[in-house]
Amino acid sequence: MQTATHLDREHCVRAVQSKDARFDGWFFTAVLTTRIYCRPSCPVVPPKPENMTFYPSAAACQQAGFRACKRCRPDTSPGSPEWNQRADLVARAMRLIADGVVDREGVPGLAARLGYSTRQVERQLLAELGAGPLALARAQRAQTARLLIETSALPMAEIAFAAGFSSIRTFNDTVREVFALSPSELRAKAPRSSPANTPGTLTLRLPFRAPLNPDNLFGHLAATAVPGVEEWRDGGYRRTLRLPYGHGIVSLAPRPDHIACRLTLGDLRDLTVAISRCRRLLDLDADPVAVDDRLRADPFLAPLVDKAPGRRVPRTVDEAEFAVRAVLGQQVSTAAARTHAARLVTAHGKPLDDPEGGLTHLFPSPEALAGVDPGTLAMPRTRRTTFTTLVRQLADGTLHLGVESDWSEARARLLALPGFGPWTVDVIAMRALGDPDAFLPTDLGIRRAAAESGLPATPAALTARAETWRPWRAYAVQYLWATDSHPINFLPV
Repeated sequence: MQTATHLDREHCVRAVQSKDARFDGWFFTAVLTTRIYCRPSCPVVPPKPENMTFYPSAAACQQAGFRACKRCRPDTSPGSPEWNQRADLVARAMRLIADGVVDREGVPGLAARLGYSTRQVERQLLAELGAGPLALARAQRAQTARLLIETSALPMAEIAFAAGFSSIRTFNDTVREVFALSPSELRAKAPRSSPANTPGTLTLRLPFRAPLNPDNLFGHLAATAVPGVEEWRDGGYRRTLRLPYGHGIVSLAPRPDHIACRLTLGDLRDLTVAISRCRRLLDLDADPVAVDDRLRADPFLAPLVDKAPGRRVPRTVDEAEFAVRAVLGQQVSTAAARTHAARLVTAHGKPLDDPEGGLTHLFPSPEALAGVDPGTLAMPRTRRTTFTTLVRQLADGTLHLGVESDWSEARARLLALPGFGPWTVDVIAMRALGDPDAFLPTDLGIRRAAAESGLPATPAALTARAETWRPWRAYAVQYLWATDSHPINFLPV
């Protein structure tokens, strides 16, 4: 599929006529005769090609006066993979909008985080997505409102506030305009489900593009889980979340056609952000067909891909937290890294109550860790220096690793820190920054797997061979790691 900037009409028509779910989220089909927009895989009979027009975003469809289809619910399709494989202005802006920045800080706040003028940001988003930041944020608010209307018993006034609307009237008008139903009609049509046992808890289904192999994804999260912050329980991964308006606890469990998500939030205004971060954690907006096709072209990777297609890159809900944990894990075992992190959590993490028991703290913020006495850290002196320098720069803003980070700039800043070599930087780039092309040629496990697979085993030769895997080398890392018998590669029982 071509990028959203240059929608290829012929390819789009073919995808709609074949109801190809792989393209859900890549583009949206608007039907001129009915004024309804759909995802490519909509189950209804496809319209005539001359009645189709295509848009790169749901917001653009809504702005052009089209309503969301009630059958295929295009507003709930997976996000475009474009925003996870790029680090340009538009991609970084889309990640920030998904993280709720426009609702909290407005368009000026979005532009300031990106380092561009408001006009530049609006112009580039409009050119590529057919909608500006306000329209994109509005579409996201409408989706959040629909989730709350259909999955909770909250009063409509509370839903309007939680979804980010400035007034009940705006909430009502937007819902009617986007879904052609009033909020009460949407609720009446929603499938009946058992109410949550815990106040503030919502049960959701997170969609993804098939295939999805959960083994290394959930195996990695469970095997590296920090006691008190994360746990594996009853077939699901649970962890605490630090969010803009409060904190939350999430449970994520793999299902054949979705990820079961149960969220408990201290403030429902954090719903959009929490969902965005959970999707990012599990790499749910990836395009596994494009990734696997590229990697399968290498005859030595092909057997690994064919054996278990659809591997994702396990990422993070908190970039600063992951950077700290990467330093704690330097040159030690997974068990030792968990022990170091658990000590920090107990001593410096913010306590919280888990209604289900098991989770006790938020991972310490950089500000809390900046005050740690280096002498209390059970690690070599050089690594203490690495740790203290990192948390100090994260705390004072010298180093920023948010979703809006420019990957090249962040890499350069990390490499300038004492104790940060290419391996640590690339691990952070892969799992925290979300760079799909991050590569670890010096990693011992990668070199061993490469040799066993018939690939070059020296870092220089392996890097040269991996040029053909671009821009998906981070996924090649997952396939190579999966040849090992380490617990990170297996879904816990």
